[in-house]
Amino acid sequence: MSAKQRPSEDSLIARFFAPIAGEAALGLKDDAACLRPKPGHDLVLTTDALVERVHFLPEDAPGSIARKALGVNVSDLAAKGSEPAGFLLSLALPDDWTEDWLAAFAAGLGQASRDFACPLLGGDTVRARGPLTLSVTAVGQVPSGRMVPRTTAGVGDAVCVTGTIGDAALGLKLRADPPWAAALSLEERAHLADRYLHPQPRHRLAAALRDHASAAMDVSDGLAGDLAKMMRASGTSAVVEAAQVPLSSAAAKAVQASPSLLDLALTGGDDYEILCTVPEKKLDSFRKEADSVGIALSVIGRVVAGQDLPVFRMNGLERRYDVGSYQHF
Repeated sequence: MSAKQRPSEDSLIARFFAPIAGEAALGLKDDAACLRPKPGHDLVLTTDALVERVHFLPEDAPGSIARKALGVNVSDLAAKGSEPAGFLLSLALPDDWTEDWLAAFAAGLGQASRDFACPLLGGDTVRARGPLTLSVTAVGQVPSGRMVPRTTAGVGDAVCVTGTIGDAALGLKLRADPPWAAALSLEERAHLADRYLHPQPRHRLAAALRDHASAAMDVSDGLAGDLAKMMRASGTSAVVEAAQVPLSSAAAKAVQASPSLLDLALTGGDDYEILCTVPEKKLDSFRKEADSVGIALSVIGRVVAGQDLPVFRMNGLERRYDVGSYQHF
């Protein structure tokens, strides 16, 4: 399709994005949205940009790209104990974009918006000379003064993580068809691939985090690196029992086939699980609330005094991962 045959920016917005916008977006007919927070609530804001070949691959389905773009931001909100209120989207389309691609992208975005209860509020659409680039700014609401920071982990607190760790990093590695993939069934391969493509933000855990967690963040850049980041921000350290880090059956089978993959599971990114610290007296109640919303919770270690990198105990040995979390620069 030539550029002349494509819809204008206004018609593109009206056709693809206005149908999935929330009430505060004013039909996407104005230059701004008007969002009124609930009485007695603070706004929590987060933003993430996704760039082709950095955060996703050209062959990824457009609906998957959309879901990931929104999901990683809702994950950030969830870790702050915040309920999603809406999001803004900036979309820079390369010269070869098509209406079919955009229709599939908008459909995936709309479904993710409904799944996460996070409506579209507005944004911008531009033409890019480079790769496809998109940025989402998500807005959440939390009762005033109740946001859960990453800076207040306490010595003696349990270190907890939701879901399973390492699936997404292994799912990305699967694309190169490594030798260890032969040990996995088709269903196990599909599970790992899906975890990379489609983050599952734990937004249903927000209220429980507010009531129980002393500190929290989402695991986006790898468990080891993000734990080190949270402990450093809190002026503490941690001891983790590697055997307690939850692995899916697919990830466990991959590690069994190639033991070095455990390091990848612990340091790879894109988990989008919640990492938090919880005082011992609140741990049982937190477990029950997590279970009530269908979210698996694992205690993997304890916060300790000191400012060294967290220790991971495995097979009688102690390991500190000094790779850090992912840095763009």
